[in-house]
Amino acid sequence: MLRAVAPTGAVPAVDERTLIAEAARGDRRAARALYEAHVDRVHRLCTRIAGDADLADDLTQDTFVQVFRRLDQFRGEPAFSTWVHRVALTVSLNAMRKVKRFRQRETVLEEVDASGHHEHADGRIEPDLQAQLHAAIDALPDGLRMALVLHTIEGYSHAEVGELLGIAEGTSKARVFDARARLRVALGPHLKERTE
Repeated sequence: MLRAVAPTGAVPAVDERTLIAEAARGDRRAARALYEAHVDRVHRLCTRIAGDADLADDLTQDTFVQVFRRLDQFRGEPAFSTWVHRVALTVSLNAMRKVKRFRQRETVLEEVDASGHHEHADGRIEPDLQAQLHAAIDALPDGLRMALVLHTIEGYSHAEVGELLGIAEGTSKARVFDARARLRVALGPHLKERTE
């Protein structure tokens, strides 16, 4: 079963607006508080896109360089967390295009879990099936992969995915549906082998 990751270190909206204003004026403590409130989730997103913890560290750092460089451009819509994640997504996708590799990590699909035959008692997927799953996700077109990761893994609503990717909410739904259908087809032979 896919599990959304709850945001950690969230700052109440009123306090966050104050921190944003202070950070935009150069207050390092306010900037540090904003960074600490959002760094864990940004790093998770970068890790899922890059598939490499060291590269994710660099992408996270690049994201916050961009965030603080452009902080005066933030107007309050969308939410600050959404804006930060959009920056992280842009930074990460641009970096991945340069190195021409996209990898997704720690992905568990509902269709695999539902069979009950491919999990260990503690909920982990068998390693060989997990490798096949990663390969199938890697083979998805970029738009489908990102919608799937943002909605199913990161727990964003389709409206939020649309905002992050610059697409309509309905397009997000269609992409996630299409991605899951393609994964079922790609993994079908592997799942059939294990049930026979």
